[in-house]
Formats: sequence, C-alpha cells, structure tokens
Amino acid sequence: MQPLIVVALLVALVLAQGPSGPDAGELAVRTFADVAAIMFPVWAWAARALLDTQPDEQRALTATAARHPSAPTWAGLLAAYGVNVSLGVVTLAIPLIQAFQAGSPGRAILAGCGLNLLVAVPGTLLGAWTSRLLIPDPGISLLALLGGATALLLLGMGRLSWLSIPMIDWMRAAHDGPNVFVSHFPVTALHLLIWSTVVGTAYFVTAHRTP
Repeated sequence: MQPLIVVALLVALVLAQGPSGPDAGELAVRTFADVAAIMFPVWAWAARALLDTQPDEQRALTATAARHPSAPTWAGLLAAYGVNVSLGVVTLAIPLIQAFQAGSPGRAILAGCGLNLLVAVPGTLLGAWTSRLLIPDPGISLLALLGGATALLLLGMGRLSWLSIPMIDWMRAAHDGPNVFVSHFPVTALHLLIWSTVVGTAYFVTAHRTP
C-alpha cells in the first residue's frame, strides 16, 4: 500500500497538471522519460516489500515443495514485476491521455510506454537484491536500497555509465525531442536488457546459494 500511496500523490500533485502551450506534444513525451526515472526507486521499494511479505518458514516450505529449485525465485520476481507493472499503469494513465490530447507522435508514445516496461525490470531486480532473502536486517536492507539507487544514478553521470541504468541518457534524449527519443530508444532498450540479464543471473545464483 505504501508505494501505491506514493504513486497516487505523484499523479495527483504532479502528473495531473498536464502540459500546455505550443510545445505540449514534446512536453508530454518528456513526461514518460521523467516518470521512468522517478518510478525506478519506487519499483525497487515495491518489489522489496512484496518479496519480504512471505514468512521465512513459508519460503522454506515452498522451496521444498517446488519441483524445480528455481521456481520460487522465478515466481517471486514475476509477482514483483507484475505489481510494478500495475503501479506503472496507474502512474501513466493520465500522462498517456495527455499525450494523445497534445498530439504527441504515436511512435514516441509507444517508446515511452516501452521504456517504463523495461525500467520496471531493473527496478524489480534492485528490490530483490535488497530483500530479506539476501539482507535479513530491515534497516540495512533499506539503506542498501537507497544506496543502490543513488549509486546507479551517480554512475550514470560519469565514465562508468555503462555499468549503470542509462537514466541520464534516456532523459536527455527525451528532452531533445520526440524524434531523438524514438531513435535513441533501441540503444536504451539494449542497455537495459543486458544490464537486467547480468544482474538477474547474478541474483539467481546468489539466491540459490542462500540457505
């Protein structure tokens, strides 16, 4: 419920005030990129909260009953991603309507929606890495989540940006106009997919070694 409250406040206080003026179409496209950046830590928080809901005893029983050792891990990540997609739908409902009303290019709108679907994956993985399965102490877990999100943002500003989420890149592309945003989307998508694959694989290996 806490992430949903944050999303509701974001929609009511920020996103409900739609773009206006001659550049409304371009501003509406920027909103998709801004929402992806803002929602990244919220998605991580929501994933961590969902994965921490299951008691340790139930997690152990589920791991024992599952036919495949990786099934509980997959199920947890898919459930967390499903919740994050639902939060993304709530967040983007009004910006999507505003983009259509402002006459934003259809390809830019699709790229914006695709960007948010992709960014929800690393957000989910960050939340999984800071869940109770790997970090039992809730205080340290929260600090790890905040520190991880901050570290990824700072890495994206320097020469080691290839190690991070390309947050700065997609926001810069969106602010350069819908055409630049659309042309830059394949590079951003590839970066996010590679990052998610590497980090997700490392999470599976680490989760299976955790007693």
